Amino acid sequence: MPAMPSPTVAPLPDRPILVVDDDAKIVRLVRTYLERDGFAVVTAADGPAALDAIERHRPALVVLDLMLPGLDGRAVVRAVRGDDAAAATPILIVSARGSTLDRIAGLEDGADDYLPKPFSPAELVLRVKSILRRSPPAATDATSRPPLTLADLTIDLDRYEVTRAGRPIPLTRVEFRLLTSLIEAGGRVLTRDQLLDAVYGQDGADVLDRTVDVHIGRLRDKLGDDADDPRYVATVRGIGYRAAIP
Repeated sequence: MPAMPSPTVAPLPDRPILVVDDDAKIVRLVRTYLERDGFAVVTAADGPAALDAIERHRPALVVLDLMLPGLDGRAVVRAVRGDDAAAATPILIVSARGSTLDRIAGLEDGADDYLPKPFSPAELVLRVKSILRRSPPAATDATSRPPLTLADLTIDLDRYEVTRAGRPIPLTRVEFRLLTSLIEAGGRVLTRDQLLDAVYGQDGADVLDRTVDVHIGRLRDKLGDDADDPRYVATVRGIGYRAAIP
């Protein structure tokens, strides 16, 4: 009987996961579960220390509480997204503020995902792996792909880079995948469910439909797009979105 193929396992990142929480018990719990799966972990207990750790370690992902001393988590997210060198760093918010409005606010600030407390540590690890699977693959000659274009946008699929008229536009991984999914659809309308599937895959079952609208809004802001007269992303009311291809 032929041997069954081994399941594909995503390689571990060469940079650590940063865990930010002022509750030492939660930090130990999260660190234990992440390290069991082979991740290197660094920690911070307040907002300023988190920003310092991001600058020093350039983490592969940040697990971030919102209610932090010194500088709250939302301010940390905004600071990271405003820093060109760190703007693409994936951020998973883990917070006791678990209402729909809180989750939407965190996503509007630029978080990639949001996990309310109390949470299952095993689920947190799955969320981390899911976000990292959406990270850019290492570029090689064998996987080199031609860039996508839309109006004056150029999208380098291997480098995860977007430029407009030659100027770089830093996008989060979610924003990048939304943009590429719309362009690759060639002007076809994609529903919110289709976009959630493109961005989150099977891990998107518990993600709010409103999440797509929030990320599309942030994407438009970064592109300088006008929802009423779109150059890049057009809304099809009651259905979803499409690339603004004539």
